[in-house]
Amino acid sequence: MFFSTFKYLIIIILLIIISYIGLIFSLDSVDGLTFTDTLTNNNINTDDIIVSSSGFVWPAPGYNTITSYYGYRDAPTSGAGTFHSGIDIGAPTGSKIIAAFSGTVTYIGFNGPNGYTITISDGYYTANYSHVSPYFLVYVGQNINQGTLISTVGPKNVYDVPNNPYKDSAGNPTNGATTGPHLHFSIRINGYSVNPLNYY
Repeated sequence: MFFSTFKYLIIIILLIIISYIGLIFSLDSVDGLTFTDTLTNNNINTDDIIVSSSGFVWPAPGYNTITSYYGYRDAPTSGAGTFHSGIDIGAPTGSKIIAAFSGTVTYIGFNGPNGYTITISDGYYTANYSHVSPYFLVYVGQNINQGTLISTVGPKNVYDVPNNPYKDSAGNPTNGATTGPHLHFSIRINGYSVNPLNYY
């Protein structure tokens, strides 16, 4: 009787160990997607991808025109600051936005002058992708691989934000302090803004 019970106990323990090993390998295969796999899965043309020597991916594939640089500037519209904590990349509404680096989504929502915003952090770098579409493709707590499609460039005008103080010249509510569709991309290190172009 003792040996029979002991035999079943050993079999159960072996099944648990085998199941655990299988789980580990299945998780590795999910996280083990190559950068090219990630781009292909998101229907992103790899010819439009720019990877910097710092290992960052340009967040707006196919769009490289910077319409406002990092640093002090004349405020382009009411509500916009004179210190620009990121760069503005000109792109039409609906243009794809991809993650510059791997990390975890820490914020999605309407973020004042930045409009609809997604924040991703890897624990050291924090990136804000602002003036994006209000139809979020990611959620807070989601782990994101570099190159993953996280959003699209949002419209200039948005109508579903309660008490939105930002308006265009015609009085229509805007996606934050903006004069038109674009991606505002900013990077912070330990809470301090840095020029994103330092990494490209």
